[in-house]
Parts: sequence; C-alpha cells; structure tokens
Amino acid sequence: MIVVTRLNGPQFAVNPDLLQRIETTPDTILTLIDGTKYIVAESMEEVTALVVAYRARVIATMMEMSDDALGDTTASAISAVTELRRPALRSLPPVPEAD
Repeated sequence: MIVVTRLNGPQFAVNPDLLQRIETTPDTILTLIDGTKYIVAESMEEVTALVVAYRARVIATMMEMSDDALGDTTASAISAVTELRRPALRSLPPVPEAD
C-alpha cells in the first residue's frame, strides 16, 4: 500500500495495483480500475515515486524470503531476478497469403 493525502488533510492508503491512471488537472487525481477517483495533495511525480518504491520493496522482500528459504544468497537472488523476467517471445512462421 502507498499512503497519500487528501486535499483536506487526512491520509489514506491505496493499493497501487489497483491504480489505473494518475492525472494532473491541476490537482492530482488517482483513478482506480473500478472507476473510483481520489483527489490527492501529492504531485504525479510523488505518487509515481511512491509506486516505484512500493514495487521495489515487494521485490526486495520476495528476494529476502527466497534467500532465507534456500540459504544461498547468490543463487537464490539470481533465480529470483530471472523468474521476474518476461519469457522470450517465440518467432512464428509467416502466414501464407490466400490465392
């Protein structure tokens, strides 16, 4: 969760996985995937930095848990990072054109 601030002061937490869009018009508006909108005091850059930091914490925690489970920090860190990579796309043969 990331913590943001309403324009009138109170803070609240948002699940960044549910963010669909961040707009600045001039207030920063967070739109969730269900259409819910929140106006927040933070700038678009600040919200983006919060999301990036959140995702980095998730990956770091996952790697730490993997290290604890396997006991080998080098091998498990490499395997954890490798598992996060997208698989290479296979090249498909061209489709023959119809006559």
